[in-house]
Amino acid sequence: MTPAFEFGPVTDADFDELLALRIRTMRVSLERLGRFDPERAAQRFRSTFRSADTRRVRVDGKPAGCVAFWPEPGAMRIEHFYIDAAYQRCGLGSAVLSRLFGEFTETLPAVSCCRVGALRGSDANRFYERHGFVRVSESEWDIDYERPGPQQA
Repeated sequence: MTPAFEFGPVTDADFDELLALRIRTMRVSLERLGRFDPERAAQRFRSTFRSADTRRVRVDGKPAGCVAFWPEPGAMRIEHFYIDAAYQRCGLGSAVLSRLFGEFTETLPAVSCCRVGALRGSDANRFYERHGFVRVSESEWDIDYERPGPQQA
């Protein structure tokens, strides 16, 4: 059964807590690629962390994850979508994504697509593909995806 969740705000003071979540959720995938480095993870997170565009995911008032999203020209970008291990594989990530898609449709109906990236070899790749994202480019470490927006679907 998918747990009910709510979004909560994020401030700059939440950076360390969300960085710890990022490291916990990505560590196995990064180790699989021989790329686990807490300093590099912190630098990469810091370079794209936007507290005003990030929401905390809460289940029963407890932190369960986070997700950031913002408009880009003609698209919405999803970043830093991390669900704590205790809440994975129960439908929470799908429910969060579904709510985001609903918000995009309501507020930005002209958006042509939604963009997201995932680490090569991460379980997130199957998750995004299952939700209609298509690979549009690949680099040595990452895979970029797009999903048609409401006008194109």
